[in-house]
Amino acid sequence: MDKNIFSQIDVQMMEEALKEARSAFAQGEVPVGAVLAYEGKILARAGNQVEKSQNPSAHAELLCIQEGARTLGNWRLLGCTLYTTLEPCLMCAGALLLARLDRVVWGAPDIRHGAHGSYLNIFETEHPTHTLQIEGGLLKEEAATLMKDFFKKQREKNGQNARSAL
Repeated sequence: MDKNIFSQIDVQMMEEALKEARSAFAQGEVPVGAVLAYEGKILARAGNQVEKSQNPSAHAELLCIQEGARTLGNWRLLGCTLYTTLEPCLMCAGALLLARLDRVVWGAPDIRHGAHGSYLNIFETEHPTHTLQIEGGLLKEEAATLMKDFFKKQREKNGQNARSAL
């Protein structure tokens, strides 16, 4: 994963995805952010909204895919790149393939749910109708730190709630 060479546009787009992740963190959501780009321009941006919507499919990646399809007026997101701060899960990986994205760039690995090799590798099997370029590790330290800080805060909050109930 560290062998990838990312462009300045890749770095800029991932920084935008990190802004979305920070916003999700501030709203009590798992801090995952995503940006969908076409020809270097942002079509859609989102942070996780699972808690807010009480919808397990309200992942940042899926929200970007949906908004991008509305913006383009086409469910086929040919020529688009999705930048996400966390390795896509299996649910998002399937949607990324079905949406016909050209490329996905992710930040931190997700050892519990990652579908690009951390847990499973759904992309290792050649897909019969679409080839997706996927690369990981861009700004991984920043993305991983955000996740660690979020879950540390959650543990502290839950510990305080448990103690206050005594």
